[in-house]
Amino acid sequence: MAQSTAAQIIDAVGGAGNVKSLTHCATRLRFELVDANKVDQSALEHMKGVLGAVPQSGDRYQVVIGGGVANVYNDIMQLPQMQDLGSATAAKSADSGDGTFGNTEGLSDAEVKAQARAKTKKPAWIDSFFEYLSDSFRPILGVLLGASLIIAILNVCIACGWIQSETDSPTTVFIQALYKGVFYFLPIMIAYNASKKLKVDPWVGAAIMGALMTPSFMSLLSTNWADTVCHKVMGNTQCMTRVFNIPMQLNDYSGNVFVPLLMAAVLALVYRGLKSVIPDSVQLVFVPFLSMIIVGALTAFLIGPIGIWVGNGLGVGLSWLNTHAPFIFAILIPMIYPFLVPLGLHWPLNALMLANIQTLGYDFIQGPMGTWNFACFGATAGVLVLSLRDHDAEMRQTAGGALAAGLLGGVSEPSLYGTHLRFKLIYRRMLIGCAAGGVTIAVLGWLFPSTTDTGEVVRGVTTSAFAFASLLTIPVFNQMWVYAISIAVAFVVSMLLIIFFDYRTPEQKAEVLARVAAARAEQANETDANRAAVEYAETHEDDNLLPGDKPVDAPVMDVTGANPAVTSAVYSPMNGHVIALADCGDPVFASGALGSGVAIEPRDAEVVAPVAGVLQTVAETGHAFGVKTDDGVEILVHVGIDTVKMEGKGFNVHVKEGQRVNVGEDPLVTVDFNAVAEAGYSTTTLMTVLNTAALASVDPIAEQDVTAGEQVITIKH
Repeated sequence: MAQSTAAQIIDAVGGAGNVKSLTHCATRLRFELVDANKVDQSALEHMKGVLGAVPQSGDRYQVVIGGGVANVYNDIMQLPQMQDLGSATAAKSADSGDGTFGNTEGLSDAEVKAQARAKTKKPAWIDSFFEYLSDSFRPILGVLLGASLIIAILNVCIACGWIQSETDSPTTVFIQALYKGVFYFLPIMIAYNASKKLKVDPWVGAAIMGALMTPSFMSLLSTNWADTVCHKVMGNTQCMTRVFNIPMQLNDYSGNVFVPLLMAAVLALVYRGLKSVIPDSVQLVFVPFLSMIIVGALTAFLIGPIGIWVGNGLGVGLSWLNTHAPFIFAILIPMIYPFLVPLGLHWPLNALMLANIQTLGYDFIQGPMGTWNFACFGATAGVLVLSLRDHDAEMRQTAGGALAAGLLGGVSEPSLYGTHLRFKLIYRRMLIGCAAGGVTIAVLGWLFPSTTDTGEVVRGVTTSAFAFASLLTIPVFNQMWVYAISIAVAFVVSMLLIIFFDYRTPEQKAEVLARVAAARAEQANETDANRAAVEYAETHEDDNLLPGDKPVDAPVMDVTGANPAVTSAVYSPMNGHVIALADCGDPVFASGALGSGVAIEPRDAEVVAPVAGVLQTVAETGHAFGVKTDDGVEILVHVGIDTVKMEGKGFNVHVKEGQRVNVGEDPLVTVDFNAVAEAGYSTTTLMTVLNTAALASVDPIAEQDVTAGEQVITIKH
């Protein structure tokens, strides 16, 4: 039986024993390893279901999966060899004193880290800083994307005249609240994530930011009762009041991201300091209590104003550049982003976008940034076109998944790590597309300036939402037609450059063509072998055969009478009731990680072959069988759930590995299902097509009573 993708990934990173910790983001598995030198980079890059593999500083490693990363992560964590990861990590972390543990050569943590820095020539704090930024944003990317799509839908409705404004009716006000709630309470979300990243109670961080956003605190901005004084500073209204007879600058913190990031860093210092001096028996009460008072006061009096000044200052600087040198700004942003994103250095700019929306009411960075995104996706489209031309199935899968993630989700990492960083020529072509898109948006933005809701004239494309640059969020942008033309230019230029000038060196292209030719030759040989077996059966059917016998090497005719070289159906291996695989009760099978299929609740003890083919795997315990048909369809029959733990008791196996079996005729195993149930395990038998992804379609037929040999899955090649 073929290994699952999860098992293959763990083997490629050096085995479960080489994994210190594992987390995941929107598209990537993020490993911290004992020894990164044990990673088989080539195996990962050519692995089905993996879009790319990226070494990080030290022993960090990232494996790019794409949108299905959560399923792969869950599959990995459910592998038997990964069950002790959490406890092992905790024990070793306790030994180290700082959350890491030494290598097998007995080096101290400091020596190991020093070696890593010497190899990468990159200070460890740089990686830690940008991981702090990215981990503070990453968990909420989904709701940010959802909010931007709601804004896009509202804008389309307004543009089409279906509604007059977002406050047109109670219905539209409610819909508006769905996205505004995300941006209004963004500081609380950021505070929670940032505090959690720094390993302090995240609810304390969230509570501190929440306190500065309550209606009672915001009422201090009123000059009617709180002795508040407001005046204009650089075009903005700045208000001051006195708390404990100390001057306090008042700010509207809704939508701000710099303040919670700064606050969480200070909270981590205070929180850990308090834990070191307060007895364990009363830490639960007094550490949060004192942290809220101390850090809450520091944030209101000092950290908050500093965060506002930092965000405003950076925003004003970029706004000046956009106003006085719009051509430079519109070209600079898409040209630097391709280098920022792989390093994780784009998060400060993302924070500035959110700060612009909060302070100005709009952002002017995302328009030029979108041209980089679509130049990236255009290059991926070019790779996809060439993979189709060259019949490169491996690259077709990688580029196809990355392109879908980009155009529909606005996620560039699958493209970057799946192809762009693996083939350096792509960057040369893509940067020309970035420049072309930047020039287009600069020229059109200058010729056709936009006007904000406050009447301000802006040279360029603006948006009032934090939007992922995808096809679905185009309506979010003001001067939508300028933005649409600019991203189209970036996309088409990059795609055409890749198609006409290729993305591979001559040696790389020759390697791909040789690999494709070898695969075709192997397929042709298998077809010739099948044809020879059929001819043998036809010409030797009377040679020393008893009635009902078949030649050993002859393929079995499909019961439907179809061409023996094509498997079009899979049949029930037992009498019982068929249910959907999603309802089987096993999360790995239900997720589809092992292919599409069905689950069968058995009525009888005998399990027979579901297809004609050769047994590739026969588990010693008799609970699992892998059958491969003559045309390469791989079927897994897994009898019961967790029945491997029965160690073969109640399972009477009738076949052996390498044996040919006939559909519906040859028994694989006889099972005492009463014994299985009494042992506390589910008797539900699972059957999947392991290589589902390589087939045109695999359609299960569920919710039916069947007898052994009745069709339960339809296959199209």
